Amino acid sequence: QVQLVESGGGLVQTGGSLRLSCAASGRTFNTYAMGWFRQAPGKERESVAAISWSGSTYYADSVKGRFTISRDNAKNTMYLQMNSLKPEDSADYYCATDSDYRRTIVRLPAYGYWGYWGQGTQVAVSS
Repeated sequence: QVQLVESGGGLVQTGGSLRLSCAASGRTFNTYAMGWFRQAPGKERESVAAISWSGSTYYADSVKGRFTISRDNAKNTMYLQMNSLKPEDSADYYCATDSDYRRTIVRLPAYGYWGYWGQGTQVAVSS
């Protein structure tokens, strides 16, 4: 059974940094795309970043240049390094993974693309 567990969320001031982690289990993840999406209260879910099984990365325009997605396949863990945080980045952040083996992604997928996701970790950025 695929399980994804996020960690690393918290409260930070504007301009600060956080690193989210996503620990994956239940299968070997190095041949599946993974990503992050977020949802703020009263707002639609929004894709944030994705990384293909081959290591290509994709970002939402709103986070490009500030967030970095990466994966450590040996640890079955994905990360989201978030720098220069803004109050509008406040949301619950979810990690997700594809359900299809070696499916190619060529752009940031919509949040509905993912086959599995975790319970989320909360990020709050104070102004």
